[in-house]
Amino acid sequence: MGEFIPDYLLREQAAVGALALFGVLRIIGAMLAYEHGWRIAAIEKWFVLAAFVYCVPQLFDLLTHVYNAHAAAAELEGKAAGCAIALFCAPIVGHRLGLE
Repeated sequence: MGEFIPDYLLREQAAVGALALFGVLRIIGAMLAYEHGWRIAAIEKWFVLAAFVYCVPQLFDLLTHVYNAHAAAAELEGKAAGCAIALFCAPIVGHRLGLE
């Protein structure tokens, strides 16, 4: 059989990817909201929804594929943690930049 990637590596890679993606996109969203006069609460809700949609494929794999559930669970944990950290810390950075 082939080599398997350990769960902690899957979790870390998914977390870093989600953190970078949602952190940068949330700051860009805050910039656009500031320029156009949009409410920041609406932007936050859209990004929470986007984070959920980003995690849906692993949630689907976890619920439907028994043979791949272990890897899907590790990747789902990583994505969820990365999204949560990004969506928590990005408003702080946006506030420091004067966007919120």
